Amino acid sequence: MTDRAAAVDATLSTETCASTPLVHLQQQRTSRVLCGDAFDLFDELPSSSIDLVLTSPPYWGHRDYGLGHNWQFFNDIPAVRQIGPVTPGHDWYRRAGGVLGLEPYPEWYVVHLADVLTKAARPLKSGGSMWINVGDTYFARWASIRDESRQGLGSETRQRRKTPLGGGLRQEKQLLLIPARFAIAMQERGWILRNDVIWHKPNAVPRPESDRLKNAHEHFFHFVKKPRAGRAKYYYDSARAEQRACDVVSVNVAPGEGGHTATFPRELIAPRILSSSPRGGTVLDPFCGTGRTLEVAKALDRNAIGFDAQRKFAELASSKLDGAPTVRIRNVNGTERQRELC
Repeated sequence: MTDRAAAVDATLSTETCASTPLVHLQQQRTSRVLCGDAFDLFDELPSSSIDLVLTSPPYWGHRDYGLGHNWQFFNDIPAVRQIGPVTPGHDWYRRAGGVLGLEPYPEWYVVHLADVLTKAARPLKSGGSMWINVGDTYFARWASIRDESRQGLGSETRQRRKTPLGGGLRQEKQLLLIPARFAIAMQERGWILRNDVIWHKPNAVPRPESDRLKNAHEHFFHFVKKPRAGRAKYYYDSARAEQRACDVVSVNVAPGEGGHTATFPRELIAPRILSSSPRGGTVLDPFCGTGRTLEVAKALDRNAIGFDAQRKFAELASSKLDGAPTVRIRNVNGTERQRELC
């Protein structure tokens, strides 16, 4: 860790994090929403309790989701250059006020996202699956970041995200290949990559650039756990996937909901749920947003658990589940409280 990062870490370490014991969730509540940081909330799940993790995490440099990112520090390019492209770690980053997806370096984001999702390994069953939808982006030394829209589109309030230029990767107009870098980072952490599904978006919103083709696809990665010995074995029913059961699917982008512009199309995730989890199994979306994954999972006779860091989305997601699920409101700095969502 650089001197600059160590100094920030020393300042942050003087904060006292609350250690309020959790109230045990009622056993009959098989579907619920927890409000907080997924990095923490994975720890609250029992081991080998999840059949399928299915999510679309925040993409790099697209939105801030109103989570209070420390723009002053992470837009200080001289300070960020002192730290360098090797991250001091996701836990340090979030305690310094950083929000996942707004890292000053794309290299940090890849490591942070892989570290967060690797925490799913303990609660995921040995025969479970993880499907992760990740989109790509182009490099720019600064970009407009808005709460409810992508890279400067559709919202009045905005922040300027600054990123140091340098190296072979961080060059203007460079397609960053973040999905591929993330997939490799997951492989290096012991995950087995089974498919890279290309989600073709026929109704993708056109961008104003005239010097490249329109980006009309995203990646949907299927990971399974590496076994202690032999080849990976996991639940999978290919007959429940799309009709052609191939790795390119065409599904229109779904309209936003509740102020959240990144909403899963039902037609995209239903085949993932049906093929990669048994009826009566449990589906987890650790970045659940408005709860589309939970809604579809429940409709397909699965239990559903969601995490989201933003209270308004946790409340909306929980409204799609039966009863009043217990949620934990956890701040990024570690303080926490527990309440019932009504």
